[in-house]
Amino acid sequence: MTEPVGWRDVRERGSVLGIRVVVTLATLFGRGPARALVALIALYYTATSAVARRAVRDFRARLGLPVGLGVTYRHILRFAQCALDALFFARGKTSAFVVTRTGHEHLAHLQATGQGAVLLGAHLGSFYAMRMQSEQEALALYPLVYLRNARRFNAVIEALDPRSTLRLLELSDADPARTVLAAREKIEQGGLVAILADRPPKQPPERVGHARTVEVDFLGGRATLPAGPFVLAAALRCPVYFTAGLYRGGARYDLYCEPFAERVELSRGERAQALSGYAQRYADTLARYCRDAPDNWFNFFDFWAPPDDGSARTEPARTEPAHDPSQARVEPRREAPEPPQPTSSP
Repeated sequence: MTEPVGWRDVRERGSVLGIRVVVTLATLFGRGPARALVALIALYYTATSAVARRAVRDFRARLGLPVGLGVTYRHILRFAQCALDALFFARGKTSAFVVTRTGHEHLAHLQATGQGAVLLGAHLGSFYAMRMQSEQEALALYPLVYLRNARRFNAVIEALDPRSTLRLLELSDADPARTVLAAREKIEQGGLVAILADRPPKQPPERVGHARTVEVDFLGGRATLPAGPFVLAAALRCPVYFTAGLYRGGARYDLYCEPFAERVELSRGERAQALSGYAQRYADTLARYCRDAPDNWFNFFDFWAPPDDGSARTEPARTEPAHDPSQARVEPRREAPEPPQPTSSP
């Protein structure tokens, strides 16, 4: 038996120098030779990371897909290819890419009316593709992120595009009130606050027993999601959308945006039940996109592992999550349909 590994226990692989070598190769010789190099990098990662191999096999098995070493490698290669393309997006080299958009009218309406919104995403496909498209269309997108994660890769992205960090909002476990206030300011300005809502936090020991996560049914098993994104959305009192940027191979990306909730309502009397409902809705939507593009699943850790000693799941008897953003003196201000067929745009 092996111990389950959480996402924060998986160390970032590679060095800034190694990433810069890829950047240099891509700059001098283009995307093709750089893709050949990342194919070798993906092969090395597949061979040396048992955690990633297990995670890919587990995920694919839950979808009834082949789980051999070859398909595991190709799955990890998808991640490497998306990471490479993120470097091109950061440099503004986007003319070679073909991007289709589904549900773009929702974002256009928000932009036209000056209405802020929360965009829920996941580690599925490329967030950088969505970010690139938002910059081209002058959408005020503010990703809410843990800045301490993927420091090396983010350092290279910042070097390629110094503006990339200007709109980042830092997600702070230690000071959730600051997170809420910063996000609320952007929402009131008509901005879009983007959150990847599929990875639960790891609590410090003193917080064990407080419900900061919620259990959901996901692809045939019980998985743990963070409660924070839904609590934050409730505090911000704005429309919420689910978004995904799926990589289809070659130079094609399909971007999706669909309504998630007009408002996230967490009334005190039924808080735990409502929270579970929103989390399950998110999980069901995410599962639909996973089935559409299974090789875009980039959670290379034991996603279905029970919480370790540093995490706790929600319990019916517990209704007040620790570090609840709605306690930061911020007044708390449908099932999404199947997405329509995408239409192509450059």
